[in-house]
Amino acid sequence: MKVLIADDDPVALLYLHCALEEGGYDVVTASDGKSACDILLGTDAPKLAILDWMMPQMDGVDVCRRVRQTVRDRYIYLIMLTSKSETRFTVEAMDSGADDFISKPYGMDELQARLRTGSRISVLEQELRLKATHDSLTGLYNRGAIVDILKNAMSRRARKAYPLSIILADLDHFKRTNDTYGHQAGDEVLREVTRRAANVLRPYDSFGRYGGEEFLIVLPECDACTAFAVAERVRLVIAGKPVLTNFGPIPSSLSLGVAGAEGETSLQFDNFIEHADKALYQAKNSGRNRVVLAVGAVALPH
Repeated sequence: MKVLIADDDPVALLYLHCALEEGGYDVVTASDGKSACDILLGTDAPKLAILDWMMPQMDGVDVCRRVRQTVRDRYIYLIMLTSKSETRFTVEAMDSGADDFISKPYGMDELQARLRTGSRISVLEQELRLKATHDSLTGLYNRGAIVDILKNAMSRRARKAYPLSIILADLDHFKRTNDTYGHQAGDEVLREVTRRAANVLRPYDSFGRYGGEEFLIVLPECDACTAFAVAERVRLVIAGKPVLTNFGPIPSSLSLGVAGAEGETSLQFDNFIEHADKALYQAKNSGRNRVVLAVGAVALPH
């Protein structure tokens, strides 16, 4: 597991670095509080951090407060190191958001034990977070999570006015699949369809299960024409070959509705979804296995 060590004492930093690497940790270091904070707020941040209390630019307490105020999509286990041993300092560290507090001098066995505890808590927290935000069958974001992602993307777009598009997709004739082959076969189809679709999306697109066999894809910084091309790519990868299941090959296809917003276009969540939904409805009524792009409030076929 990756761990951050933040300490302005180069000797202490090197000692901890070597000891934790020998213990099997992937170690990242910082020599001041601001650098430590930047690392913890960045992408692919460590889920464990050891912070010295007294550091230049930001002290350990300030780093803890900033992390707790800012980071919402993961939990970082924070351990504070300090020569301060009075109870009031322990209370201050915990109130700032630290999970653990170790007074200097400390033994490496004790620190390793605290890190093992932090690792267990981080793993458990991640499992709970996944259960709360992901669909158990497909592994995609669940409805609540994908809606939150879209709303957050819309809020960012309101500040920066970059293009934003969405795709609503529905699995064609899925009830017939369940009735003909059984629900276990239907589950296999859902898993394979979503796996194929996810493989042709960009790494920063978000893909969620919006309903039973309906899916929502959020494409930040993507205009409507590009989103249409993405949707067509998704359609082709599903319709190109049957899904191989334990009950035999099952032909599958998606109907997709695309909506996009660019420039200064005013955007409301319900209207945005409604535009994509109208386009999806038209794709269904036009014979299924096709993409329709919504233009303004009207869905037009392309």
